[in-house]
Amino acid sequence: MTSGRPLPTDGEPAGRDPNTLRLQILGPLRLWRGDDELDAGPRQQRCLLALLMAREGHPVSTPDLIGLIWGPDAPPSAVNVIHKYVGILRRLLEPGLPPRASGSFLVRHGNGYRFTADAASLDLIAFRRLVTEARTSVSLGRPEDALGQYARALRLCHGNAGEELADSSGTTSTFAGIDCEFFDAAVSAADIAVRLRRPSLVLAPLRLGARMSPFNEPVHASLIVTLAALGLQAEALSVFQEMRARLSDDLGIDPGQDLQEAHRRVLTQSVPSADTAVSADAAPGHIEDSRPVSPVHPAQLPPDLPLFVGRTSELEKLATILGGLREERRTSPLIVALDGMGGVGKSTLAVHFAHAFAGDFADGQLYLDLRGDQGEEGSLTAGEALSSLLYALGIPASNVPDGFDARTGTYRSLTAGKRFLLLLDNVRDAAQVRPLLPSSADSLVVITSRRRLVGLAAFEGAHLLRVDVPDPDTARELLARRLAGQPARGAVHAAGRSVVDEIVELCGRLPLALAVLAARLIARPALSLDGVVAELRDGVNRLGALPGGRDLPDPRTAFSWSYRQLSADAARLFRLMSLTPSLGVTADACVSLSGREPQSTRAALAELTEAALVTEDDVGRFSSHVLVLAYAEELLLSVESTVERDAATARLLQHYLHELVLVFEQGLMHSNLRSIHDAAGRDEIALQHSARAVELYRAAG
Repeated sequence: MTSGRPLPTDGEPAGRDPNTLRLQILGPLRLWRGDDELDAGPRQQRCLLALLMAREGHPVSTPDLIGLIWGPDAPPSAVNVIHKYVGILRRLLEPGLPPRASGSFLVRHGNGYRFTADAASLDLIAFRRLVTEARTSVSLGRPEDALGQYARALRLCHGNAGEELADSSGTTSTFAGIDCEFFDAAVSAADIAVRLRRPSLVLAPLRLGARMSPFNEPVHASLIVTLAALGLQAEALSVFQEMRARLSDDLGIDPGQDLQEAHRRVLTQSVPSADTAVSADAAPGHIEDSRPVSPVHPAQLPPDLPLFVGRTSELEKLATILGGLREERRTSPLIVALDGMGGVGKSTLAVHFAHAFAGDFADGQLYLDLRGDQGEEGSLTAGEALSSLLYALGIPASNVPDGFDARTGTYRSLTAGKRFLLLLDNVRDAAQVRPLLPSSADSLVVITSRRRLVGLAAFEGAHLLRVDVPDPDTARELLARRLAGQPARGAVHAAGRSVVDEIVELCGRLPLALAVLAARLIARPALSLDGVVAELRDGVNRLGALPGGRDLPDPRTAFSWSYRQLSADAARLFRLMSLTPSLGVTADACVSLSGREPQSTRAALAELTEAALVTEDDVGRFSSHVLVLAYAEELLLSVESTVERDAATARLLQHYLHELVLVFEQGLMHSNLRSIHDAAGRDEIALQHSARAVELYRAAG
């Protein structure tokens, strides 16, 4: 325990009661009791507490906590570690708590936990309460009150939420969501402060926000205008120049509308200075908005991939569908939904197609990543998505309606009769996207999702297009283009066509896997290609040859997002299916493999198919991509016991032997071997049953 003055949650003096507990998540995780700062323990324990605090009032399941803290590399003891941390944290927060008691902060909820606190204890609750009060004051025409409430809320933030604890994409997303709440509040407060000629109240929070998020254009735009209002025009112009250079050098883009408008206002000196009185003609409580209203032409598409190859067939189909928009008399927007497994290149194809036809949509292009691949908790809600789209269409953040119906109505009004191209990436389901459809028959909506959005096709007339792995020639060209001009190119070329073909096939021609492998070869040009091929040949450790990182998604991470959204039965069947033949398995074999009722097994298969972890062919065989199978085998070995694996193997062996007997009996009824072959030929996988049965029999000892 160290001495350190706690940060007050709402302007109240701290340290009056030595037993008062105060918790900080708006910045580095910190805890105080009275004037003494508490040690929250080792890094993973602090991360657990920060995650629960960030989702205050909402239950978080133990599997979700494990995924957030460890990701796909969670140790077998993860559940026990979580329980241990929770017990330690309970005693830390409430020292007098009896053994095994849950206390008032970390409450058990189902198979997880819910963190509960109040505004006097947790800064996040106090912040949100003050922001809500400020928005209410704005709606009631009390800007002075709103500015004071915003200012008190903004003083609670001391840096990025959960600073230095974000080790996975899940934790990064969770803490980034809190940071975004601060950014939105700072921008809204700055808008009011400048118009009330009191910009000094928001200068410090805006400087902090700019440091926290160096590429946040609305925050920097507000900072520029605020500096100008304080008479610091030179610094305001310097901030703009630095931001423009940063965007150009690091992202290859120009400043957006917010920054350009802020720059124009500084140059034309149209920002009201701090010592200018409010117009006597203004109605009480009314704030005149000095910003001109100008038409917005969004151009939000991500950059097209310069190394794009292939997809000729898919692009031709998309162009044909788009041709229908020009020829048909429509009453609703044209919708195209691309679906496929994680890492297959849906987003890359969608962006490439959108860039090719962007010029056909005179009113602009909108883009939004709905993060549906991260599950229900990690994805954007329809309300959040509408807020982002309205902002992109020129509605200031402070003017975005609070109610969902109001946002929907405003969005439909702004898009009515216009020609927009809307790209919605990583959609979770049809319900998430329906409110985002523009109210225009001349608009195009391109959607990517891991799930086939049948409901959107049934009720909104969407065209569904499955995106599969590219053909061998395209996959080979994809690898070659990424290595072009790199030292590793020579080693790959010297290895010969057969080695390259083997690498491509061992990666299952998955674009994400080939991109990661190319990046690895570029980063380590001296890496032995034979060693890489040997790693890829090792089925159990194949994904180890395709490592990712903090800024590099990899196949294992892509598959894990789908896996973590499965029900317990579907997840178990997915793991066990790594025991089946690579060419596919029937539903009946899966029933034997799982040892469960046929109805529940078929429901699990349907769930796996919907999650794009399993595909079903025309004759009812279920199979997985070679890398998905490798991921399933990793999970099988880490999750299922040896006893369970052996039992599943025995059940599958029994099924294959039974099928084999039936095939031979049918052939012997006709008294010739040709009939045996014909009987098996009606289900060609039966030809593999004998070999697979022997293989499993030997493996089982």
